Amino acid sequence: MTWPACATEPAETPPQPELLPRLGRDGSFSLYSCGCDEGFHNASGALREAQEKFVVPAALERFPPGRQLLVAEVAVGTGTNTAAFLAATAAAGLELDWWGLELDQRPLALALADAGFRAQWPAGVIERLERLGNGPRLWLGDARRRLPELLATQAGRCDLVLLDAFSPTRCPQLWSREFLERLVGLLRPDGRLITYSSAAAVRRCLLDLGLEVQAIRPSGGGSGRWSAGTVASPTPLETHPALRPLEDFEREHLASRAGLPYRDPSGAGSAAEILERRRREQEHSPAPPGKLRRPADPDGLGRSEGHR
Repeated sequence: MTWPACATEPAETPPQPELLPRLGRDGSFSLYSCGCDEGFHNASGALREAQEKFVVPAALERFPPGRQLLVAEVAVGTGTNTAAFLAATAAAGLELDWWGLELDQRPLALALADAGFRAQWPAGVIERLERLGNGPRLWLGDARRRLPELLATQAGRCDLVLLDAFSPTRCPQLWSREFLERLVGLLRPDGRLITYSSAAAVRRCLLDLGLEVQAIRPSGGGSGRWSAGTVASPTPLETHPALRPLEDFEREHLASRAGLPYRDPSGAGSAAEILERRRREQEHSPAPPGKLRRPADPDGLGRSEGHR
């Protein structure tokens, strides 16, 4: 999700903030949003993040070749996650039935216009990404307003739901309990919601909604306790090397004020309104303050709450 949904103040005709191109350490194309003051991917790179935080935890090996995979993606951005799934499902012999929600078409257009981005993918992936980006399955606008439309046809049918919005403190509209509850409604009983975020408020909401929640293990070494994101499912998750149960220190954090949800009862609140509501609720909560005791970030990326 891009500007203006991450804005802290409503506006009649919001300006289009500058989007600055960036390269990750893996050489992959990314962007930085001046409007949200946040990058679309972490410093390790968009390709690594798409694989580590979305494709691998999806465990595509669960599905037999020829199976059609229904995927809903919230905050398509540069299309890196979409392209990664296009490539991965093709390699696994799966058919991809994809639906996307995005506010701003510019990030995908900028990516597709970049020679470096195009060089990251096989020609067939780029061709299909271009069709999806200009087709009827990319639904533009505030995801809070478009999601009910998607639910009308895809409720209970999605194998995967990918949530890659800007971080909760930047774009709380797409991390509220109300939005997450609707998003979970897309899932099949064995479907998976996957996100890079490890935020306590997000995980606690998913647990309160009755989902099993596990952490995504980071790739490339580092502390085994560090989390690269979150996977949640209405039914127990199969054992997988990319996933682990939440540890005691994480569950303790969920019970603190940090675990209080973002609330958006009207489905139309601004970021400032949602953040202020949560601040007041935290201020008056009997729960202990949120002080997460955990190992340092092995990559120095500061992704505990996660950027996009």
